[in-house]
Amino acid sequence: MEKQDEKRLEIERELAEQLQPEEVDEQERDRRVRAKLSPKYEIRVQAVHDPIVEETRQYRQMAREVDNRYDKYFNQDADEKKED
Repeated sequence: MEKQDEKRLEIERELAEQLQPEEVDEQERDRRVRAKLSPKYEIRVQAVHDPIVEETRQYRQMAREVDNRYDKYFNQDADEKKED
């Protein structure tokens, strides 16, 4: 019975050690905080041609699609060009 109590206490002590927050030095904490911050500016590039549509056209010239999985996207792009 004593061995079981000792083992249980040892397991509880190990668990308590694992659940304790690790001490992190200040530089590491600052690095983590900076990594979580979102950038002030976003850079967006507006493309004239959709690269997916262009690539799909090239593939369709070489071979026939079996399941036509890109038709909806391809047609959506074509409709947008008509509106412009």
